[in-house]
Amino acid sequence: MELTIFQFLVICLASFRLTHLIVFDKITEFLRAPFFEELREKAENGEEEVYLIPKSGGITGFIGDLLSCYWCTGVWSATGLYLLFIFFPIVAGPIITILAVAGMAAVIEVVVQKLF
Repeated sequence: MELTIFQFLVICLASFRLTHLIVFDKITEFLRAPFFEELREKAENGEEEVYLIPKSGGITGFIGDLLSCYWCTGVWSATGLYLLFIFFPIVAGPIITILAVAGMAAVIEVVVQKLF
């Protein structure tokens, strides 16, 4: 199935937002937690910094590596959304639309923050 330019852009925005949701957002922290170990270090200014290190070995390590890589997760997010769009368009429509709108809102927010 060939995508129109509009469909392509909407799926791009949805993939951007889904990837960010999976890799960075606090709301999905509980999904990432089993795949990472916390490393706490004191910075020179006395503040404690927390680093998330993917667990090593097996499927847990593989998923931890995947979740620590924005680019890797982005490929899988885009693939999942595209397959959802192709095989289950009725289900995909609202999901992709909501993610795309949220993605555009994030882009607008960054632009507004840079301007003001």
